[in-house]
Amino acid sequence: MDPALIHERMKGTLSEHLGIRLTEVSPERVVATLEVRPELCTIGKTLHGGSIMAFADTLGAVGTVINLPAGHRTTTIESKTNFLGAAPLGTRVTGESTPLHRGRTTMVWQTRVTSEAGKLVALVTQTQMVIAPSA
Repeated sequence: MDPALIHERMKGTLSEHLGIRLTEVSPERVVATLEVRPELCTIGKTLHGGSIMAFADTLGAVGTVINLPAGHRTTTIESKTNFLGAAPLGTRVTGESTPLHRGRTTMVWQTRVTSEAGKLVALVTQTQMVIAPSA
C-alpha cells in the first residue's frame, strides 16, 4: 500500500503532529521514522515515553487497518511497552511493526523502536479490537 495515501488520512491527527513518516506499509510489516524534536522530549532531552508509545500505537493501528475486512474498524484495547534505551534530541528513531496474530476479533502487533545506531529503544506489543460494521 502507498504510504502517501495513509499520510493523507492522518492529516490533522496526533500522528501528523508527531511527524510520523511511513516508509513501508504492507499486510506483513509497517515501517516508519520519527525525528526526535524538542516538543517530543523529556526535560532530559530524550524522546518521551508517551511519544514512543503513540508512535508504536500508530504503526500497529495502521497494520491492523490494512488487514481489516471491508467496513470494519479498529481500536487499541491493550498496549505494553518495555523501554530499553534512550533516543536523544536531534536523532531519528525507526519503528517496525509486525503481526503476531491476525484474528477475526483481535489482532496483535509488535513494534520494535530502534535508534539510528540500531539500538533497541523500546519493544511494544498491542492488541487491536476488530469492530464489525453496525447492523
